[in-house]
Amino acid sequence: MNIEAQLIQARKPLAHPYSTWIVMWKTLNGCFWSLLLLIALLTTNLIQTLSLITWPFSKTVFRTINQFLAEKWWSFFTIVVERKSRMKVTFWGEDVPEKERVLLISNHQCMSDIPSIMTLAIRKSRIGDLKFFVKDIIKYVPGVGWGMLFLDCLFVKRSWLSDHQSIKDTFKNIHRYNVPIWLVSYLEGTRFTQEKLKKAHSYAEKAGLWKPNHVLLPRTKGFVATVEGLRECVDAIYDLTIGYPDGVPTLWQSLMGLVPSMHIHIQRTAIEDIPHSAPKISNWVMEQFRKKDKLMAFFLQHGVFQGQELGRLFEERQQG
Repeated sequence: MNIEAQLIQARKPLAHPYSTWIVMWKTLNGCFWSLLLLIALLTTNLIQTLSLITWPFSKTVFRTINQFLAEKWWSFFTIVVERKSRMKVTFWGEDVPEKERVLLISNHQCMSDIPSIMTLAIRKSRIGDLKFFVKDIIKYVPGVGWGMLFLDCLFVKRSWLSDHQSIKDTFKNIHRYNVPIWLVSYLEGTRFTQEKLKKAHSYAEKAGLWKPNHVLLPRTKGFVATVEGLRECVDAIYDLTIGYPDGVPTLWQSLMGLVPSMHIHIQRTAIEDIPHSAPKISNWVMEQFRKKDKLMAFFLQHGVFQGQELGRLFEERQQG
């Protein structure tokens, strides 16, 4: 099989070698854990709603309650996806400190990227501080959407002009109340597909940019505004690159326990090392995605990332 054929094979959705009976058992297992997660989530939503009683008196108490609830539910979710499913997570690149305040960027291939990020957050004692840029419509969805309303997540529409004031107000609150954050931003704006890659190539050609093969071009305007708005509130930017050696899974496959392994490459950049002018910030993140494209090219060919493997170190810390 030549390299191009290997790359096409690696991009395919996750397939599994299990028999019909094992798939049936894993389906039942997925339904059981999904039901428990749903019950826990709706219970969490109820407690979050009751926590509004504290809002007029102490916003710090309100945020502390909701941070605690997020930590418990997201930890439960991560345990189901990773440990109960016996999925092996391998980390590569740079180790990072615990409890840093972080702006986190990542490639985006599927919904399973979200629990992938949580596997790192739980090891670094920040899972309750996760916040996301999410589509505005999500806030109307019972469960996850309602929960995110209480967690200073940033709900965005497609237009930067319509989003920019609400995002700016959220940044002000994060700064004013010294809110601990791991803010996750998928700068590609959508999940990677071959059709979207073609559009990225067309845009890159018109704009005189490099053409990616394994990621989409990042949307730099929102990233620049985020860095400018949160520079005083974060310690570093983590650039994650996520790879699935057995094929790209769905979230349901993750809950069923059909995903045997995944790999996460980490690069940390201290916030003081990020440029200050908007054009330079934009160039910086564009270069990060060029590097990410090369990382994914290597991963899709070899099934591992280049660099130092951190998996065993992380496992030892978690057990300790």
